[in-house]
Amino acid sequence: MPKENRIGKEGFGFSFAMKTLAGGRIGIASQALGIAAGSYELALAYSKERKAFGTEIMNHQIIQFKLADMATRIEASRLLCLKAAWEKDQGIDYTLSSSMAKVFASETAMWTATEAVQIHGGYGFVKEYHVERMMRDAKITQIYEGTSEVQRIVISRSILK
Repeated sequence: MPKENRIGKEGFGFSFAMKTLAGGRIGIASQALGIAAGSYELALAYSKERKAFGTEIMNHQIIQFKLADMATRIEASRLLCLKAAWEKDQGIDYTLSSSMAKVFASETAMWTATEAVQIHGGYGFVKEYHVERMMRDAKITQIYEGTSEVQRIVISRSILK
């Protein structure tokens, strides 16, 4: 390709591609956050309806602890997503924050969806209850725009500079 057809200086393409990926990671992190929140909301509602041992399952401490952990991880994911988006808006290098948001939110989505299926018990695999779909949707967020393993490479390289 002739030099006159080049966009930007030599080597610009790679850094531009990496910056584009970092921005995309904020979007994937936000998608994962939505999946986690949806899984949590379904599990919370179900725990208020389903009875076991004479009471709604929300009254069992193990379910309460699962819901508490879900809510905590979702809030942490939300804050990481907001930080990465804020850094991008401010023109600050957001490579580290977007990778942290993406890995944490996607793993939160998968963990929360798994817990939601567990809370639903046997109904967790029935399509009418939607948590089985949430689990599938959560898994892909750990893969595209860079796997969780790739995010950990990005994070470790950034903190070890």
